[in-house]
Amino acid sequence: MSVKLSVNGKQRELDLPQDTPLLWVIRDELELKGTKFGCGIGQCGACTVHVDGVAIRSCITSVASVAGRAVTTIEGLDPQGNHALQQAWVEAQAPQCGYCQSGQIMQAASLLQANPSPTDETIVTSMNGNLCRCMAYGRIKKAIKIASAQEAGDE
Repeated sequence: MSVKLSVNGKQRELDLPQDTPLLWVIRDELELKGTKFGCGIGQCGACTVHVDGVAIRSCITSVASVAGRAVTTIEGLDPQGNHALQQAWVEAQAPQCGYCQSGQIMQAASLLQANPSPTDETIVTSMNGNLCRCMAYGRIKKAIKIASAQEAGDE
């Protein structure tokens, strides 16, 4: 079946089964390797991407369900790495091993889009489903606060 979708602002038409997980389309068909496979059941958040600006788990989302919609991966957030969150991640030294970080950043970007000045409690609640085996949660929260302040012009 032919599926049309927009990925990182580029129109794509792919011929593949409707039930193909979006994650495998992103990684295998489009060769965008920033989105990671973690658990395969939508519980860890490593595969988080945006569909029409909303964070979703791409490992449990069929490509047919996003036909005609805008998909943004970590590569499309800001190709030069100049998004406030990408810069804050570096400033806060958020990643340790880095495996979960693209999913963490994509979840945080969705949070800041919906709530540009989140409280600590809101950050924890929003990021709750994104797991980090290295336990970098404190640095991740710090990076989100830095990005929030930069976006607000407080820094």
